[in-house]
Amino acid sequence: MKMLINVPETVVADALRGMAAAHPELTVDVENRVVLRRDAPVAGKVALVSGGGSGHEPLHGGFVGPGMLDAACPGEVFTSPVPDQMVRAATGVDSGEGVLFIVKNYTGDVLNFDMAAELAEEEGVRVAKVLVDDDVAVTDSTFTAGRRGTGATLFVEKIAGAAAQAGAPLDRVEALARQVNASSRSFGVALSPCSTPAKGGPTFELPEGELELGVGIHGEPGRERRAMMTAGEIADVALDAVLEDLNPKNPVLLLVNGMGATPLLELYGFHAEVQRVLTERGVSVARALVGNYVTSLDMAGASVTLCQTDEELLRLWDEPVRTPGLRWGL
Repeated sequence: MKMLINVPETVVADALRGMAAAHPELTVDVENRVVLRRDAPVAGKVALVSGGGSGHEPLHGGFVGPGMLDAACPGEVFTSPVPDQMVRAATGVDSGEGVLFIVKNYTGDVLNFDMAAELAEEEGVRVAKVLVDDDVAVTDSTFTAGRRGTGATLFVEKIAGAAAQAGAPLDRVEALARQVNASSRSFGVALSPCSTPAKGGPTFELPEGELELGVGIHGEPGRERRAMMTAGEIADVALDAVLEDLNPKNPVLLLVNGMGATPLLELYGFHAEVQRVLTERGVSVARALVGNYVTSLDMAGASVTLCQTDEELLRLWDEPVRTPGLRWGL
């Protein structure tokens, strides 16, 4: 496989150095693997910290900034960050109002963030935690006990981040994050495997002419493999799974997310089919976001995430945000 890297061992550090050069509004600690808002800690504000394995960019470092995260902890590719990173992030952004850890439901992330919360509290930081587990494809998988955390992470970070930016206290920010997660469901489809720098080739086998329905963001197995389908057929299958579980009564936020190697031409075409299915099912879309936000290195494919909204969630979604990966209103 051809990759635009130096050597596999320095991929994450090299990316962080590049991020630092591109975004002076961030403080990027390459050695200790922490990305922070340059103005952190922000007085009177609850801080949001998330993180996970690298390879899902712009998640999470690309979502650090006003209106979203205060800090992110990048691990090695597809590998959880370690508790020391999380504690360093929490102490670096805590203004005394507390810190919310936003944790995707993967075993390493859960264990390490739990340990980090205990260590941070020993240093006087008040910590709350929210688990994101929105993927309806499988109950248990290679990396998880329970549902995986995927596209809804963006919704949680944006809406909780807006509440924190407005000065909401820790218990309210936590409650909103939990509400968003409970109101969100996702389903992903892979058209090709991804390739990690360390392996230098595909992480799993997907025969020519087949796709994986319900794939995870690390290439974990989904529900089944089928012969290649049209965008419309894939939209029908994905939304069958999501709507069977969510059954929204209110308008939804919609994320049509690329896995990393699918061009926008295809994503917008897929989005048109997703909108068609939702219209046929009587589901109203309040806001839609299309692009590469929660990726899986060079995997071809897409995921669909819906979040049932109410007036408050929609207002918080529309609040200004200024991060490398998501920006409006500022």
